[in-house]
Amino acid sequence: MDKALIRLRMSAHDAHYGGNLVDGARMLQLFGDVATELLIRQDGDEGLFAGYEKIEFLAPVFAGDYIEADGQIVNVGNSSRKMTFEARKVIRPRPDLSESAADVLLEPIVVCRAIGTCVTPKDKQRLKK
Repeated sequence: MDKALIRLRMSAHDAHYGGNLVDGARMLQLFGDVATELLIRQDGDEGLFAGYEKIEFLAPVFAGDYIEADGQIVNVGNSSRKMTFEARKVIRPRPDLSESAADVLLEPIVVCRAIGTCVTPKDKQRLKK
């Protein structure tokens, strides 16, 4: 099955709490973008996110962190597509060294995992697999 990947840097704008902590909902936004790409690849349509059955927030995310989010379709029904998602911190800033220092993490830190279901109505499915 297809896989999709997004990597981006969390900005000060993403920080929602003290200490530049990023709201966990930001990871779910990334998963939504990954799901949209997966649905376009699967069906030729963006589809709709129906809901999550499981979400785990596993580590904090801060402004300046680089987050890599990926997902894959694990089950295809008539119109439903069950997906798994994972977000990992791959680079983190090092303000203790300088304002612009950062480290590439040798072992990415998993910050969030989720399982969700999206739906592409039959009349919107342009690609038959």
